[in-house]
Amino acid sequence: MKNTFGNNIAVTIFGESHGPAIGCVIDGLPSGFQIDAERLRHDMDLRRPVNELSTGRREPDEVEFLSGVKDMVTEGTPLALIIRNTNVRRGDYGEMRWLARPGHADYTAELRYKGYQDASGGGHFSGRITAPLTAAGSILRQMLEQKGILIGSHIQKLHTIEEPRFLAHDLEKTLRELNEKEFAVIDEKTGEQMKKAIRHAREDQNSLGGILETAVLGMEAGIGEPFFDTVESRLSAGLFAIPAVKGVEFGAGFAFAEMDGVRANDRYTMIHKEVATITNNNGGINGGITNGMPIIFRTVIKPTPSISQPQFTVNFRKKENTTIEIHGRHDPAIIHRARVVVDSMTAIVLADFLAGAHGTQWLAEKEK
Repeated sequence: MKNTFGNNIAVTIFGESHGPAIGCVIDGLPSGFQIDAERLRHDMDLRRPVNELSTGRREPDEVEFLSGVKDMVTEGTPLALIIRNTNVRRGDYGEMRWLARPGHADYTAELRYKGYQDASGGGHFSGRITAPLTAAGSILRQMLEQKGILIGSHIQKLHTIEEPRFLAHDLEKTLRELNEKEFAVIDEKTGEQMKKAIRHAREDQNSLGGILETAVLGMEAGIGEPFFDTVESRLSAGLFAIPAVKGVEFGAGFAFAEMDGVRANDRYTMIHKEVATITNNNGGINGGITNGMPIIFRTVIKPTPSISQPQFTVNFRKKENTTIEIHGRHDPAIIHRARVVVDSMTAIVLADFLAGAHGTQWLAEKEK
């Protein structure tokens, strides 16, 4: 099992959903960067469950640094952090040990790890592991923002409810506002409709999925490599590592299929003596390399697979058909919590690229 991601800045995750703790090691960080503890707490809170829109499992998600940080300043050595699990219920999963929960990794994990995996709450396959990813991403986002690079996402679609996609002319203001919101939508009225739909899904013992739209501002042109190490391929690899992500598209994405070349091509122009494009159908990337325009992509988050309605499944130990009703504490939707995880993974990938281009110490240097 390989749990390390990144080249110049590598993040290694560990832990299980109902184990003593989860955490990660970040290798390759620069020395001398002051971590904003309040910002770290804010980002962790965005991932935590809140009110009836989320799971009843409440964890404090306090980040403990074991190495690599002194007085909240990075030392340049491997940074190890843990987040203790304080609200575990292994008993919720005892009777389901041999039942393949639809939409979960129970059956495939059994095949791959021969029954030695921790099955409680999904074990290492659980979305709980995104907590240390969020912590790592928060630290790297702080470094990127010091360099003028801003990342943000909104819930562009929940089930059948949609709000408008990003508009480039007010994108910076929009991203800063979204990053302060617990429920990341641009239009509050649409957001209330989405919340109502999530509440109804909970009442129906069901769940909902949706689409997150992410934007990155301030990313310099010329970062990335063609073919096997493109910005799209590295971002996609990181995003698909997030549980529940089932689709990623950049710029116009699948809408390119309905376009002709005249409409699809982003025409170049000079704006304030800088090269830019009039449209941004390619989402800020050409040939796998950033072109200086905002990086725009959308991520599909599937409905939470744990629902309490009866479902057909199999007992893979007895090789028998059966039914299952999943009880316990589960989210009727996870898209509002996944937003900060997507932003964090984006920061991890882009920081890795920039460290390769400029050296890791560059990330700690303030822009003049």
